[in-house]
Amino acid sequence: MKAKKNILIITDNSAITRGVAENIAAIFGTAPFAEWSAEVISAEDFSPTRLLPAHAFLLGCGQPEPPDFARVGELFKHINLAGRPCGIFSPQTGAVKYLSGLVRDSEAALGDPLVVKNGAADKRELKKWVKDILTNVL
Repeated sequence: MKAKKNILIITDNSAITRGVAENIAAIFGTAPFAEWSAEVISAEDFSPTRLLPAHAFLLGCGQPEPPDFARVGELFKHINLAGRPCGIFSPQTGAVKYLSGLVRDSEAALGDPLVVKNGAADKRELKKWVKDILTNVL
């Protein structure tokens, strides 16, 4: 039996982004992500020890520069995540730009962002987006 790969989903806990994060987490453990497990944490509970063992990570926030993400942003200035798959999601394009800038220094392999208007994203759309993010590690 192969060991499960894990993905860490970090959110600011706004109602929309937390809901999207939970919906994304729910697709793991099912095809084509049967060998994956997901963990959703709030940015305020984030620590490098949770990120380093993750095979991939996703970031979501409801607005640009939420206070909870200050520590996350500071860490990403000083850590090398070169090639590690990363996805970002938000209901606002301004927040997507903020998150893109946040991970730039870490050299993570940033996929196309997911903009979810009012938190609406169906399961098929989420699976496709996640699969695109994880292409190199599936």
